[in-house]
Amino acid sequence: MGNNKTRYNHCPTTTVKGDFQTWTGFQAIFSELSNAVAKRSKKKTVLVIETYPGVRIEKLRDSLENYFEGATILCADDFAIHGQEIQEKFAMLITEDRVFGRMAAIKIEDYYEKAKLELLRENVAMLTGLIIVFGTGASLAVDADLTVYMDVARWEIQKRMRSGEIGNWNDTNLDEDILRKYKRGFFLDWRAADRLKVELFSQIDYYVDENELDNPKMVRWSDYCSGLEQMLQGPFRFVPYFDPGVWGGQWMKENLGLDSSVNNFAWAFDGVAEENSLYLQFGEVRIETPAINAVLKYPMELLGELVFSRFGAELPIRFDFLDTIGGQNLSLQVHPHKEYIKKQFGMDYTQEESYYLLAAKEDAVVYLGLKDGVRESDLIEALEEAQTGAVDLDATRYVNTFPAKKHDHFLIPSGTVHCSGADSMILEISLSAYIFTFKLWDWGRLGLDGKPRPVHIDHGKKVINWNRSEKWVAENLVNQFEPLIETATHTKEKTGLYKTEQIYTERDWFTDYVDYNNSEKTVNMLNLVEGDNVVVESLDNAFEAFEVRYVETFVIPAQVERFRIRNIGKSERVAVLRARIM
Repeated sequence: MGNNKTRYNHCPTTTVKGDFQTWTGFQAIFSELSNAVAKRSKKKTVLVIETYPGVRIEKLRDSLENYFEGATILCADDFAIHGQEIQEKFAMLITEDRVFGRMAAIKIEDYYEKAKLELLRENVAMLTGLIIVFGTGASLAVDADLTVYMDVARWEIQKRMRSGEIGNWNDTNLDEDILRKYKRGFFLDWRAADRLKVELFSQIDYYVDENELDNPKMVRWSDYCSGLEQMLQGPFRFVPYFDPGVWGGQWMKENLGLDSSVNNFAWAFDGVAEENSLYLQFGEVRIETPAINAVLKYPMELLGELVFSRFGAELPIRFDFLDTIGGQNLSLQVHPHKEYIKKQFGMDYTQEESYYLLAAKEDAVVYLGLKDGVRESDLIEALEEAQTGAVDLDATRYVNTFPAKKHDHFLIPSGTVHCSGADSMILEISLSAYIFTFKLWDWGRLGLDGKPRPVHIDHGKKVINWNRSEKWVAENLVNQFEPLIETATHTKEKTGLYKTEQIYTERDWFTDYVDYNNSEKTVNMLNLVEGDNVVVESLDNAFEAFEVRYVETFVIPAQVERFRIRNIGKSERVAVLRARIM
């Protein structure tokens, strides 16, 4: 294989074709909005700037007040409930747990007292001239003459939370534990905001990317939608991000061109629609936008009827990296079964997953399933005693270990105790209910924040499948490769997942090219797990050739029915892992 250290593309971008305009910076954006308002020639014009939770709201307030002298400027957030009121109203959903809350069909309206929302509406109704209402929920107050949506990517929100720049929406919890901030965003704020965003799709006039400090960028909503539509005509990649962790390793840093000054990198998200973003290039201006917007706006084109009917507007397949090479074991953990996650947390599906080995050192292992004869009471007692700090858990006394080498595939249906050992580079393939990991033992470590990492033995012990013995696991979950095609130039294998899991995975080894027929018309997620680079070509001239490099994850939308993957690199033989819902 060639040198992959700097070939991995950290900034995959879709170049948007057509006639469009862009505006960069508040001065240019507000000038365009002023012109758009003036064209309406009305005695009263209402400009609504709806913001996603996490937007720098005070920066927006100051910029509006400095530019629009004489206009009436109202912040919708000022009329919503704040801080402790939010905590009390949604206490049952937020919960006292650091990690887990409960899903509920809340809306942004639920953050407003009816009287205060009505007061905001009355204030606007009595005014004349230019009225600007901005903030999260601004669109609830009035029927807008002009609607702007200001958005920010999930990873950028997390970075702002971690730095203490922001807390949760309309709260002052700047210094709160990041896990608690993220939890409230995941279970409440972002869910409600996404529901409102969908309702506004038919009303938005302009879209603003607020990811860069003091450098907002705006396009017309119609042009933004055209960019997403063009992207979904063929393959595309999410914008990846990388994060250190207490157990993190060195493989990604050394092979993917990451910052060598960082101690380690543990995770990489490069195929998680709810977490990653997208880059759309409009001429000289690059717009960053949450990837979930493409799922919410064009679910049938991206997901297909089969996936949409089962999961709604969610891309349920998740690809991410776990790097323990030169690092430590992951936490010993288990995922809940569907019944438990539904009743306890309000989720419609659970995290079913697998570990695909991209690289491994000689002594690498995967912990998977229980030793024969392990009694429930003995394991739980040992876990609870270890959690007190009195003793360490002798994990190999209770949990199977299997040697792990490059290109092995370990299947992990819910209820299976598991973790990756040190010195492995994992491509994790799973349904994307990714917050629901019950840690059973974390090897006595503190997190990077200096606090004990959350362990959930009480949850975990209720969902462990005690029948996942050594023999059963070996026969059902380890390297379940099934040959499908075997020629001199091409080998196709079914690699998983387990029969109760909804994701179907195949691996293609080939020297020249492979043709794919997406007859199910369902979303495909793929990764080049071996080889320098390939190109994805349309068999119907529906999209331009799309280059993919080693270990890059890419998506084939459901509406792409036929495509070819061709080996164009120095590697004589390449391998592509393909996952889809069947």
